Amino acid sequence: MIPFTKLQGNGNDFILIDEYHGTVVTDENKADFASTQCNRRLGVGADGVLFLSNNRFADIGMRLFQPDGTEAEMCGNGICCIVKYAVDAGYVQIGKVSVNTLSGILDVRTQHTKNRHLLITVNMGKPLYDRPSIPAVGGGELINHELHGFTVSAVNTGVPHAVVFTKDLKAVSLLEAATKIRYDSLFPNGTNVDFVEVQSPDEISIRTYERGVEAETLSCGTGSVASASVANRLKKTGDKVLVHTMGGQLRIALENDTAYMEGSAETVFKGEILTTT
Repeated sequence: MIPFTKLQGNGNDFILIDEYHGTVVTDENKADFASTQCNRRLGVGADGVLFLSNNRFADIGMRLFQPDGTEAEMCGNGICCIVKYAVDAGYVQIGKVSVNTLSGILDVRTQHTKNRHLLITVNMGKPLYDRPSIPAVGGGELINHELHGFTVSAVNTGVPHAVVFTKDLKAVSLLEAATKIRYDSLFPNGTNVDFVEVQSPDEISIRTYERGVEAETLSCGTGSVASASVANRLKKTGDKVLVHTMGGQLRIALENDTAYMEGSAETVFKGEILTTT
């Protein structure tokens, strides 16, 4: 049997497998394991599977496999969930935490609020706008580019995101609209897609279609950072933005070309998977 913990950050939910003391699911089986267990009818059900490990370069290591079996470079809400688990398990202390991801080592700060709620601030790094870094075909930046009837701006915030602004977020047929952009040949590795409605200079609402999940998710940390960064770059918002997602709120701060995401995570339940994959 395989012990697991179910966690969620703003409704973005994950199965966490603790490999801090050794491998539980072999590397060659991780993709199939994620595909099976992320299925909400045939498995535990989740937006992804987090594998937590001991790491020689950071306090903990993180790998994320998505429902389609692909491995993602990183995930903002996933970082919050894995740090929450590591704190509760005693692997790290409250304060500074470093997490090694495929996107690099990320610095995280944790603190307890007055009601003992764990507040997590992630240094998400510098949003990258040059096309090779996204990646996107061509040179220069991809800002206000017309694509499938939408005005698209793209950025890499750990993973690629295409951002589209709209005046009526609820009216967007996200699945139909986003898939055209997600699979366009402009993005050789595909892209996540965020539709954004600006509420005020310091507040936006977003809906995200996630690559790898191939569906709308209740929240996306990297998407929130991407949306806030693009909105700021286009002078629609300031450098501190409250982001409303379908699953909750995230606070994004842009300081000296670096993005910081403030969020939280909760343990939902623990269990054991009977399969021996």
